[in-house]
Amino acid sequence: MSQRRFVAYYRVSTEKQGRSGLGLEAQQEAVRSYLNGGDWQLMSEVIEVESGKKNNRPRLTEALRLCRLHGAILIIAKLDRLARNVAFISNLMESGVEFTAVDFPQANRLTVHILAAVAEHEREMISRRTKDALAAAKARGTKLGGNRGRIHLVAKKGAEASALVRSTKARSRAADIRPIVADIQASGATSLRQIAAALNERHIRTSRGKNWTATQVMRVLGQEKAPPGLA
Repeated sequence: MSQRRFVAYYRVSTEKQGRSGLGLEAQQEAVRSYLNGGDWQLMSEVIEVESGKKNNRPRLTEALRLCRLHGAILIIAKLDRLARNVAFISNLMESGVEFTAVDFPQANRLTVHILAAVAEHEREMISRRTKDALAAAKARGTKLGGNRGRIHLVAKKGAEASALVRSTKARSRAADIRPIVADIQASGATSLRQIAAALNERHIRTSRGKNWTATQVMRVLGQEKAPPGLA
C-alpha cells in the first residue's frame, strides 16, 4: 500500500492571532496527534490569516494546489466553521481534492456535497416559486415570450461552453505546475527531459496520474499552443 500524503490547512481569524500562534498551535497539535503513527507524510502546512467576514482565501487555494500536485489529502483541524463558509465549500468541491477533518473524521467530499445540496435545495425552491408566478401570470392572460426555433444555436453554445471548461481546467493545471517547473529550472535543469525527470523525482504526477515526459512538460510551458487538457 502506497504512503498517504497530507497537506494541512490552518485558519486563524486575525493577524494578531496569527503572530501569537493562539489557536494555531491547537490546530497543529490536533492534526499532528491525528496523524501520529501509520504510513503517512505531511507534505506541507498552510496557514490562512483572515477575517471571518471575508470569503477570499488565497492560502486555501495554495493548499488545494499543493494537494493536486502531490496527490495529497487536505487535512483540517475543525470542520464546523469551515463547512459553513460558502467560499470553502465551492473551492473544495471544484478542486477535486479529498479531505479529512480531525474533529469529524467520517466527513468527506460527500459531506460537503450534502452541505451544498442544502443551498441547491434553496435555489430550487426559488426557481419553483418563479415558475409558479409565471404560471399565474399566464393564467391571467399575460403573454410569455420565448423562441424555441433556435435549438441549434443552444447546442452550439453548449459545445462552446464544454470546450471552455476543458480549456480552463488545462490552464488551471498548468498554473499549478509552472511554479514547480520554475523552481526546477532555477536549480539547473535546462532541457525538457531534465525537467520531466525532476518532476517525477518529486513524486508529482500528471493529471492522469502518470510520469512526466518531455512532451508533457512542453505543453505546460507553452500552454497557449497546446491542445486542451494535459496528459
